[in-house]
Amino acid sequence: MFVAKHKLIISIILCFFIASYILAGVKNVQANPIGVSARNAVLIEQESGRIIFEKDAHDKQRIASITKVMTAILAIESGKLDEMVTVSNKASGTEGSSLYLQVGEKMKLEDLVYGLMLRSGNDAAVAIAEHVGGSLEGFVFLMNEKAAEIGMRNTEFANPHGLDDHENHYSTAYDMALLTRYAMNSEEFQQISGTKVHRAPGPPGERWDRSWTNKHRLVTGMYSYATGGKTGFTKRAKRTLITTASKDNMKLIAVTLHGPDDWNDHIYMFNRAFQDYELYNLLSKGTLKTVKEPFYKNKVKINRDVLYPLTSKEREHLKLNISLLKPEDTWENHENIPNIVGEVSIVVGDELLAEVPIYIDKSKYNNESFWSKFKNIFTIFVGANYYD
Repeated sequence: MFVAKHKLIISIILCFFIASYILAGVKNVQANPIGVSARNAVLIEQESGRIIFEKDAHDKQRIASITKVMTAILAIESGKLDEMVTVSNKASGTEGSSLYLQVGEKMKLEDLVYGLMLRSGNDAAVAIAEHVGGSLEGFVFLMNEKAAEIGMRNTEFANPHGLDDHENHYSTAYDMALLTRYAMNSEEFQQISGTKVHRAPGPPGERWDRSWTNKHRLVTGMYSYATGGKTGFTKRAKRTLITTASKDNMKLIAVTLHGPDDWNDHIYMFNRAFQDYELYNLLSKGTLKTVKEPFYKNKVKINRDVLYPLTSKEREHLKLNISLLKPEDTWENHENIPNIVGEVSIVVGDELLAEVPIYIDKSKYNNESFWSKFKNIFTIFVGANYYD
């Protein structure tokens, strides 16, 4: 009997310890969920700009050579890609990763941009800056002007390459995603950043051509859905990385700063997003057929398809709310109707995801006066559940 009681007590104690161990394990998993190694990270969908994943994405940090995305897009937009650039002494002597350009050498600006993006040539960055901006200082001014235009609110550029030679050179993971989203609207940028190997004329007096292989391992074969991007590293910034990827018509942009395992960070973020999200066409460009109010019926439109990434659960709770202005007395003259007369709000639960302007099509109004019939129309709110 005594032995039996001891066995029972021992069994109870063992069960207690086992249960405590299991619970501790569960708590540990919840406290340390699978994520990314990078200190700062963001993943956005390119079409909508929606943030799908973020980790301290708005912290200002050093960014190293992913700076060169700005340098590349400014060179492309300059319209000078076919011009020949003369390499200066300052460009040739730039420290760090290099194309080994020679003083006085002439190279097409387009080839320099390839060398900038694929091999991260700091000498190419300076040569590009001097040619496009007239000087390093002039080019840095253009960089910050473009950053403000794009909406990069937590960014300041001080050089075209990302070296740690200025304290006032920084950005955020989110701002760099905004920049990449902007740059990816350029077909030339898409082509250059996604190129695996590029050949350019060799140094003067040499018969061989240069051959540059892209440093971005995800682009060169490590990840089949990768379409482009830029690598970066300095002693102070550590590893920085931008990658673009596309699958089933959904295009994503990943940015990590200070990421010791950044290749796998990006693969992880992409795979989770491609698994959990789908890109839906919520509204098609053209006339809004859902608007039935007489004054606006068949006369209002949106100017683009509304594409948005959603999970299956979000899709079930999606609402499209249409809000239109109350017509005014002066609108009897149809030329007085404002071009934008409302908006479509995309809502999931209590979260507003996006707002799309509604435009009036004045060409569909004839010369007859409809005012007496419609002057009492008030602001209209129409809610509609998403459906196939």
